[in-house]
Amino acid sequence: MFHFPIGVMTCSFRVELPIALKNAAALNAQGVQIAISERELVPEKLNSSRRKEILDMIKSNGLVVSALCGDLGMAFDNPVRNADLIERSKRILDLAKDLETNVVTTHIGVVPKDKTHPRYAVMQDACGQLSEYADSLNAHFAIETGPETAAVLKEFLDSLHSKGVAVNLDPANLVMVTGDDPVRAVYTLKDYIVHTHAKDGRQLIMKDPELIYGIIEDEIDAQQAFIELPLGQGDVDFPNYLKALDDIGYRGFLTIEREVGDDPDTDIRTAVHYLKGLM
Repeated sequence: MFHFPIGVMTCSFRVELPIALKNAAALNAQGVQIAISERELVPEKLNSSRRKEILDMIKSNGLVVSALCGDLGMAFDNPVRNADLIERSKRILDLAKDLETNVVTTHIGVVPKDKTHPRYAVMQDACGQLSEYADSLNAHFAIETGPETAAVLKEFLDSLHSKGVAVNLDPANLVMVTGDDPVRAVYTLKDYIVHTHAKDGRQLIMKDPELIYGIIEDEIDAQQAFIELPLGQGDVDFPNYLKALDDIGYRGFLTIEREVGDDPDTDIRTAVHYLKGLM
């Protein structure tokens, strides 16, 4: 049997944070991941008193914070823009620590396969700075899988010589975007996984990840590359995925993320039951 705590991304409920917390508690989830884009959680607008109030509200529902989602909507591939993104990311990590989690998940862009690509060094420098700061707080910026294969991401992380920048393993993103195998990815990235998403989906066509993630733009290409599906209905092999996580000694959260669908409450409830059925 597997033993993983189950979390829910509060934004998946598509309601205000206080209601989302109650919904998560009603499903007997142990934790929540909260996005900094939610109105209540903008670091620059939260003094220490308000941060304590939010933490108390989370705890009053019997929950902990599995991670903050600190995605700023931009890739770390522009040296001019990076200075601001790095400082904002550091403030998000400060907030995470105040909310008693040491994980901030984020997208950094698409890591090029070619290490001589100019973007590679720029992303390395940015992640090096993030990693140094995270190390100083005994925390992690966790890159969400999907834009590149697990093998490419591992090589990039190895080059940082630190665990301050780590991995938020999203199995559906690997399936939907790169066609990579999430089970194999667990073993490849085993030294870096600090958080995971429980999400499912299917790739419809292979499309350049740089198109999907907006690194390059194509106004003509409107083909849908993938579809997100309720847990157990896509191409993620969850029984073997959980086995792989157990094999590597991962004991962190399986955090349910549902970004589409007309009835998120039902989809999240179904996902919780599905995961518990596998454990």
